[in-house]
Amino acid sequence: MTKPVTGAPYRADHVGSLLRSDAVKAARKGYFEDKTVTAEELKAAEDAAIVDVIKMQEEVGLKAVTDGEIRRSFWHYDFMGGLTGLDLEERDEGVQFAGVKLRPIFPTITSKLDFPDDHPMIEHYKFVAENTKVQPKISIPGPSCCHFRTDPKDIAPAEYKDLDVLFADLAKTYAKAVKAFYAAGCRYLQMDDIFFAYLCDPKHRATKQELGQDPDMLIEKYAWTMNEAIKDRPADMKIGMHLCRGNFVSTHAAEGAYDLAADAIFNKTGIDIYFMEYDTDRAGSLEPLRLLPKGDKRVLPGFITTKTPELESLDDLKKKFEEASKYCDINQLGIAPQCGFSSTEEGNKVTMDDQRRKLELVVKTAEAIWGGVDK
Repeated sequence: MTKPVTGAPYRADHVGSLLRSDAVKAARKGYFEDKTVTAEELKAAEDAAIVDVIKMQEEVGLKAVTDGEIRRSFWHYDFMGGLTGLDLEERDEGVQFAGVKLRPIFPTITSKLDFPDDHPMIEHYKFVAENTKVQPKISIPGPSCCHFRTDPKDIAPAEYKDLDVLFADLAKTYAKAVKAFYAAGCRYLQMDDIFFAYLCDPKHRATKQELGQDPDMLIEKYAWTMNEAIKDRPADMKIGMHLCRGNFVSTHAAEGAYDLAADAIFNKTGIDIYFMEYDTDRAGSLEPLRLLPKGDKRVLPGFITTKTPELESLDDLKKKFEEASKYCDINQLGIAPQCGFSSTEEGNKVTMDDQRRKLELVVKTAEAIWGGVDK
């Protein structure tokens, strides 16, 4: 194995998912629905598309690249379904987004949770590492996803009725994942833990309360679980975390400022790099950034949206960073789009060209404000 690249954090970055090509969409439909494409043919189509998107990311000037999550249907369920003790069931009713519903996939915890040695995303990471000249990154869902997205009635093990036991096992499962990715050469792992932001939304808070769960307690538990999972990582491994309010075909599922969760996010998770949605008023003000501790942690505010094709103005972005610098040191900031371009395989309502121009703007902004991507 070649020596891992260890340059993160960068001033310009992105959340991870990228639009799927027509060839990949056709291959996936042929394999999963029509049964006319073999597993080998599907992998070949995905491999080719991933090589292309790695090249695109390098060409625009990014120093950390992903596989675009091109082998996945969802940003989170594919990883979760690969865990020991967690299965995915298809039912009649999907999760409600603004005006649309997610495909009806439901996680169920059937037995004791664990991270298997043969989880497929270890190989997904290795493929990126083998095909890039810059730093490979992989994004996976954070541990809170396994709780937030699982209805209590779909948790079978009796011991998991005690949330302390469930979160302790989630922490152990994810700690094992961190160790496995590190052993595979990964020095930049991103865990998307968007449900901290959901728990700032009155509607989602009310839903958890109806289940007998205190939303503020969950914020603390989620932070504890994340910290437990990553606290023993080696010093040369950086952990990022993405926070948003949902992203499915350019729609959202939550709204509300970060205030209720900001202290836990910045001071109790142990995270190094924060990707934070900030492209609309749904995210609230930048004031929660005042809770970012001084030091090496970095926030990448998502002032550039992936949901619409219109390109943001560099002058406007500079003004937003001037505002952000009132609350934290500008040297602890960077820039990334507010979310992925294709959190599910359907993708947002933008084109491949729109996606490239947005990523070029990310790099251009970093160069204008800090003098480079890796400064």
